[in-house]
Amino acid sequence: MPVIPSSLLEPVWVQFDALLPEQPEFDPTHPLGCHRRRVSNRVVFAHVVDALVHGSGYEHFATEACSDRTIRRRLHAWAQAGLGEQLHALALAAYDRMIGLDLADVSVDGAITKAPCGGDRAGRSPVDRGKGGMKRSTGTDGDGIPLGLIGTSANRHDSPLLRGTFEACSTQLRHHWPEQVTAHLDRAYDNGPTRNLLDELGFDADIARKGIPAPVQVGKRGVVERSNSWMNGFGKIRRCTDRNATIIDFYLYLAAAFVTVRQLIRRARTLYRWDTRPTTRRLK
Repeated sequence: MPVIPSSLLEPVWVQFDALLPEQPEFDPTHPLGCHRRRVSNRVVFAHVVDALVHGSGYEHFATEACSDRTIRRRLHAWAQAGLGEQLHALALAAYDRMIGLDLADVSVDGAITKAPCGGDRAGRSPVDRGKGGMKRSTGTDGDGIPLGLIGTSANRHDSPLLRGTFEACSTQLRHHWPEQVTAHLDRAYDNGPTRNLLDELGFDADIARKGIPAPVQVGKRGVVERSNSWMNGFGKIRRCTDRNATIIDFYLYLAAAFVTVRQLIRRARTLYRWDTRPTTRRLK
C-alpha cells in the first residue's frame, strides 16, 4: 500500500517528472560500453517519498530494485538542481489558477523540530533540553497554503528570519504580490526591526503585542500554525536525520508541495469534475 494515496502522489510525480532532464538508459561513459540499466526516476521518487513520510534511514527502504546508495545519489542530484523549489512553485501556480491564493493576508511563524544527527541546519533546541533541533520559518497565505520556507538552527529567534522568509515567498510566487498585503504575526515579531521591514516591503502589520494575552484564534495568524502541523505530519520534517542543507531544503519544499496539492484536490473536488476525482475529502 502506498504511503500517500495515488490520487495525490500521481499529480505530484507528473509535475516532478516534467522537471527532470532526459538521461540515457545506460551509462555512455562506461569503459566496456555496457553497464547496468539505470534505475528509473519513478522508482527512486517512490523511495524518496517513503523516506519523507516515515523519516527513517534510506537503508530501511532500499529494495532489490533500488539501493540506498542510488537513493542518496539521485536525491543529491535533484536537490542540487533545485527541483524541490521548482516543484513547489508549480504547485502554487496550479493552486492559484484553479482555486486562487489569498495573498492579501499572509502569516509567518517558526516551528522547531528534532535534528538528532546534527548538520548544517541543526543547533541547540531551547525547547528540548539543548538537544539537536532545527527551526523552519514558514510563510503562508490566508488559507494556510505554504508560500515559502527557510530552515536554520533551532536556537535562532523568529524575528531575524522574517526577511528571508518573505524573500523565499516572493521567489516561489515569482514576485506576484497584490498591492495591499497584511502580515499577521505573533508577539515574537513585536519589535522595531520587524515593523521597519514591513514598512520597507509595503506590508501592513497585524502583530500581537507583548504582555497582552492573545490566543492564536485571534486574528488571522492561526492558519500558519495549522500549516506547520501539516508539515510535521511528515516524518523527515518532524525528525530530520539528514545533515546536508541542500537535501533538507529539498525535503522541506517537497513536503510543502504535497501540502499544497492536497489542499488543491480537497477544494477542487467540489468545484471541478475529473475521472480520477477522489470520492472523499480525507486525503492523508
